Amino acid sequence: MKTFFSQKFDTPEKTEEDLHVPSLRDDLEKTRKALEIAYAGFDNAVDADMIDCYIFEINALLKRYRHLSTLAETESPQYAELPSAPSPFRALVSHVLG
Repeated sequence: MKTFFSQKFDTPEKTEEDLHVPSLRDDLEKTRKALEIAYAGFDNAVDADMIDCYIFEINALLKRYRHLSTLAETESPQYAELPSAPSPFRALVSHVLG
């Protein structure tokens, strides 16, 4: 059996998009999308361990969302004018209790 090793050092050039620091708005949007995915996984989970996993994931994402939203409110007045999106807290309560 032959083994081939390659010593090719391919370092792609960094673009301006790679060095972009995400804004609070980007982080909030990513967290909201992650919450939607976690809720969908929770709805489709059958195994008890997976249900527990999704509960922990949703709780962690809700805490992250709350932290990012308080940061956005305190750091910039421009975020106070964000369009009101449905609250993930209300979604969790209505999902669990409704």
